[in-house]
Amino acid sequence: MLYRATHRGTHENDLLLGGFVAAGIAGFTTAELDALEMVLELPDPELADYLTGRQPIPADRDRPMLRAIRDAAAR
Repeated sequence: MLYRATHRGTHENDLLLGGFVAAGIAGFTTAELDALEMVLELPDPELADYLTGRQPIPADRDRPMLRAIRDAAAR
């Protein structure tokens, strides 16, 4: 999962998503890892838009894990 988070295809997502995952993966619960897997399945351009705030996270994708990654990216 760490490899997939740091090798997304765009440098922006590699940094934003990969940094979050690298910092927390050792402490993630099984449920959090499942939630992370769902985030990793998102298309790269859409994920970049959500993480940078260019687009709001749509209601059907608004989950705690995605919000946590977005909030970490905003710091």
